[in-house]
Amino acid sequence: MSKILVTGGAGFIGSNLTEELLQRGHKVTVLDNFATGKIENLLALLEKYPDSLTLQVGDIRNMSDCRKAVEGVEYLFHEAALGSVPRSIKDPVTTNEVNVTGFLNMLVAGRDAGIKRFIYAASSSTYGDSQSLPKVEDVIGKPLSPYAITKYVNELYADVFAKTYGMECIGLRYFNVFGRRQDPNGAYAAVIPLFVKKLMRHESPVINGDGEYSRDFTYIDNVIRMNFQAMETTDPRAVNQVYNTAYGERTTLNQLVACLKEYLSEFDPDIAGIEVIHGPNRGGDIPHSLANIDKARELLGYDPEYSMQQGLKEAVQWYWSNL
Repeated sequence: MSKILVTGGAGFIGSNLTEELLQRGHKVTVLDNFATGKIENLLALLEKYPDSLTLQVGDIRNMSDCRKAVEGVEYLFHEAALGSVPRSIKDPVTTNEVNVTGFLNMLVAGRDAGIKRFIYAASSSTYGDSQSLPKVEDVIGKPLSPYAITKYVNELYADVFAKTYGMECIGLRYFNVFGRRQDPNGAYAAVIPLFVKKLMRHESPVINGDGEYSRDFTYIDNVIRMNFQAMETTDPRAVNQVYNTAYGERTTLNQLVACLKEYLSEFDPDIAGIEVIHGPNRGGDIPHSLANIDKARELLGYDPEYSMQQGLKEAVQWYWSNL
């Protein structure tokens, strides 16, 4: 079994990845400053795996924290980032410090520690103003937000480090990931947990625009599977690549709300009649997002198990039990 570092391991995706790594017998170090992650996501794991899980409270903007975290590490999963397009528009400087400087720090620390592979969270926001659908990895447009710029810069840095220093890097362009532990609270909560919380409180969810913007909503277990396939592949063609990490279908926001109301009404029938409010479109948003996952299928053997509807049923059940 390997020694593995998960940056941002107290966050939504990071904690789910950490849990799966521990279940498979790996030793895991989590590096997190709890800017957006939560200690509650790790408490049960720290208790269950006291000899296999190490929590290092630190910041990827601090190089000494990065170097300490990578000591003896074979594989590095870089999940730490400041997400949210609106957050980046409000505060581009901090977004850049975390997502670009922090990313570069981890690359340098990983390079110097001689890690085997650097697997990082890229983003579908990289496609920017490209009008083509479905999204294919080699065809991107101009970024539409500071956040999108930072995630594209990550890909450029990873490519340069692979070519210049011989590192093995794999980027996973996440498409609207959702599922258990995704935080419904805060100013920058993602759309699915936010809508679930609103509906459970019998409040009207607010859709930005007419609700016909569409997304390739991707359940967390598909994403975890993709991360493992990126770690375990021995195909040299599969390394130093960027992959769409998605299900490969798109759902409009109107369709999403309809599904949420249907699934939640099984627990509370009154939810079915809650009205939706429409507000203005949000700056920096891509109108439509749909991934072509052929490259991941071919080179990594990726075969997503959960459709949006299947994942949504699982997520709704988790929120109903935990909110």
